[in-house]
Amino acid sequence: MVNGYAGKFLEIDLTNKKVSKITIPDRILQDYIGGRGLGVKILWDRLGNRWESIDPLGPENILLMLTGPLTGYFLGARICVTGKSPQGNGIIGSTVAGEFGVELKCAGYDGIIFTGKAEKPSYVFICDDKVEIKDASHIWGKTSRESMRYLVKDSISDIKKIHPNFGEFKEPSVLYIGPAGENKSRVASVEAKYAHAAGYGGYGGVMGSKNLKAVVVKGFRYLPDVADQDKMLELSQEFADNCFRIEFFRRWGTGSGGYTFGHDSSSEPVRNWQEEWHNEKSYKGEEFDKFWVKKYWGDYGCPVTCLKLAVLREGKYAGAVCDNPDYELEAFLGANLGIFSPEQNIYLSYIIEELGFCGIQGGAILGFAGELFQRGILSKEDLGGINLEWGNVDAFAELARKIAFREGIGDILAEGIYRAALKLEQMKKTEVLKYAIHLKGMAIGAHGLKSGKDMVTQTPIGYSVSVQAGDHTSSAALPIDGDGSELYSILSDSGVYCFFTTFTLEFDQIASFYRAVTGWELQNESWFNEKGLRILQLQRTVALLGGPDAEWRSKQDDTLPSRFWEPLPSGPYKGESIDKIEFEQLKSEYYLAVGWNEEGVPSSEILQKLDLRDVELKLKKEGFL
Repeated sequence: MVNGYAGKFLEIDLTNKKVSKITIPDRILQDYIGGRGLGVKILWDRLGNRWESIDPLGPENILLMLTGPLTGYFLGARICVTGKSPQGNGIIGSTVAGEFGVELKCAGYDGIIFTGKAEKPSYVFICDDKVEIKDASHIWGKTSRESMRYLVKDSISDIKKIHPNFGEFKEPSVLYIGPAGENKSRVASVEAKYAHAAGYGGYGGVMGSKNLKAVVVKGFRYLPDVADQDKMLELSQEFADNCFRIEFFRRWGTGSGGYTFGHDSSSEPVRNWQEEWHNEKSYKGEEFDKFWVKKYWGDYGCPVTCLKLAVLREGKYAGAVCDNPDYELEAFLGANLGIFSPEQNIYLSYIIEELGFCGIQGGAILGFAGELFQRGILSKEDLGGINLEWGNVDAFAELARKIAFREGIGDILAEGIYRAALKLEQMKKTEVLKYAIHLKGMAIGAHGLKSGKDMVTQTPIGYSVSVQAGDHTSSAALPIDGDGSELYSILSDSGVYCFFTTFTLEFDQIASFYRAVTGWELQNESWFNEKGLRILQLQRTVALLGGPDAEWRSKQDDTLPSRFWEPLPSGPYKGESIDKIEFEQLKSEYYLAVGWNEEGVPSSEILQKLDLRDVELKLKKEGFL
């Protein structure tokens, strides 16, 4: 068994209720690490030859929940959820924080591979060697918190039967879906704890399509052995000390961004990106701080403690409890909807999490609908009586409920921003797609490009050439071995740890930790010119193949939403815009750097160099090469 790995994976055939344990060769683990990278490899090997015909919401899709070799050791544990994405028809490595990955490893597994579809609503219970597919019919349709409470309580009872003499233990970890996922919304997230989520990719909808309500796991074994424990502990302390020094981020997390990204850098979505600047002082971080009851809160092994817990104790929305909200939720469920009240933003975040939406993708579809109402394309009658004016938090909350349960207009909007726009264009016989701010089917993270001042999006091509499209946590940049490179994101998503803990670290420091855990070397050159690049080519390939209902052609679709080309209409950077000539030049330089041809397709030369000849054959067969 390789150090850092439990050594086996669970494969669960939901159709036939069959559970098996499989191993993956060391060579594959060494090349693809785990999490996002390993997920891409598994999906390509099993579905690549017919990728374009696989319905992401059909039983043929494969859903993966994967740890990485650094999960549980590196600061900030996460789990990677992946499969064929119902948003863009490619692969998104979507990670969520919490103990799930650690519990799974302690139960003896590096990941779970789900195939098929359960006959009825089900959940999977895992406690060490005990793996059981259980009935979830009684909690199907329940909100996130109702579901979570039942699953934890019932599972504790089951665990006590397995370990009757253990005494008290920490509650099991759960990944689950809310009503949005059950109804196969393409903007549904996979939830964790009460308010965490793996949102990008729409994998909550994939769980719903498989009648899989939840996965509950509790492990009573130790984490796997590491190659050099003393070195690992030394590096852990060093990295933690570095995190402690970033006091501003530890104090505020990203939760101060609802004001600063709008006011200071003019890069926040305001009313569906019609503007990117605001000066709403009511939205400053200290106004949110009044509702935080935990100000330094971190998940397993995390010294950053960027999480906050927000609680509304009084007033109309008393009882609402949610994470931070972090910047993305402050933006997409606040400024993006014309809402600049911390209480209302916290309330809407609570509602979105209860229903099981991705805050970004769900917020984007609400903002899209808000602008269509503003412009008279959608009427109050179309919306089932909802007066969807900007700033009307109750109206947006009710529309979110309709989307989650696919009621009326919600049935269309549940398809996500791109597909909903196409459908509404047919219905309304007018142009709608230009108001859908997306890239390759996915709404874009809350970081605009026009001012050039946003710390996350350092280049105008960051979204357009990313293999995860609008994902702000995986934007691309030049040079490809630089700090902003998508290959860094692939590394953290494959090692499966939180990249917020790496802000002060160089590649060699992360590689040293990897070596201390696994005993394997990870050289800068081999990662940026071989291993990471190989994963990038596979993700790019499946994004190009797409299907069956949407496909993207690299050069023409490696662009930006039409609104992103318009000059900023307000604020200190009014008039600033993206230079199209510079944009196209950077895009060409990026294509060359990662080994893509002039059309943005992985070239035969790079595919042969990376031993991806089967990928080359597939691209030739489909007419890309």
